Amino acid sequence: MLARTAESLYWLARYVERADYVARLLQGAGHMSAVRVDAERSSEWESALVASGCHHDYFASRDTANAEGVIAYLAFDQNNPSSIVSCIGTARRNARTVRTALTADMWDAVNSTWLELREFDFAAMDDDRLTAFLDWVKARAGLFHGVYASTMLRADGFHFARLGQFIERADNTSRLLDVKYHVKLPSAEDVGGVVDYYQWLAILRVLAARRAYRVLFKTSVAPIHVAELLILRPEFPRSLVFCYEQITSQLDQIQGHDPKRSAEGKRLAHSMYAQLRFGRMDHIFKSGLHEYLTDVIVRNDELTREIAQGYFF
Repeated sequence: MLARTAESLYWLARYVERADYVARLLQGAGHMSAVRVDAERSSEWESALVASGCHHDYFASRDTANAEGVIAYLAFDQNNPSSIVSCIGTARRNARTVRTALTADMWDAVNSTWLELREFDFAAMDDDRLTAFLDWVKARAGLFHGVYASTMLRADGFHFARLGQFIERADNTSRLLDVKYHVKLPSAEDVGGVVDYYQWLAILRVLAARRAYRVLFKTSVAPIHVAELLILRPEFPRSLVFCYEQITSQLDQIQGHDPKRSAEGKRLAHSMYAQLRFGRMDHIFKSGLHEYLTDVIVRNDELTREIAQGYFF
């Protein structure tokens, strides 16, 4: 497979996954902000910027993070490469580049999403229309993932798409779980209180993990169990360990042109998977959840660079 074809398939899947994540992130920020009774509601919206990786770019041209500004920036701003609108547009450009490598259903899923996106009136987005829009984004991303999983040959094209999807998902899950570190509570005494509880619940809701949590833990929402579900439980398809199981599996099945160039990426992926597979939640909390997640994000970025170096250049 040509390197540019592999790269386009990889980024196509990444941008579709990112659009889905940003939609979920905005819904989660809205839920967390709704339970605020103090003047710190902006904290949830600023945390959404941190979790999306857009914090510095947003504040380069704005002074405050409020609901209206953050929603416009993360959902509709075409100058923000990680906004929903930009992600869908970039995904379609990548799909057009490798049109002959896609199944007909894959192309239809991406192209029809882009065409339907143009029918939304972004200037007239009230709360109800925004909710409908974000639900539409999640549904279209789910359609794409289902179509390519059920129609693509299990060859290099599929492996690169799958690799991109789970590299992106691992980064997103890490950032979303870490966002709790950046969200302010009304006071230190509120740790473990009602607001704290609903913030952890909102994280589960963003990742569609509430039912999984109830099935696996059968208890009220507790931070250590939420972290365990999203980091170490292989049963949950958005957990870090599940993502890295997929990443290592796809890398092992890709036959690169130069095994020496791709070896470092495989080593990093397997090292991370081993750490997650044999990790213990009590050790992670003892060493610091924020520090642990920051390390995951940094290592995931390093893996992204090694994949690009090993396969796309």
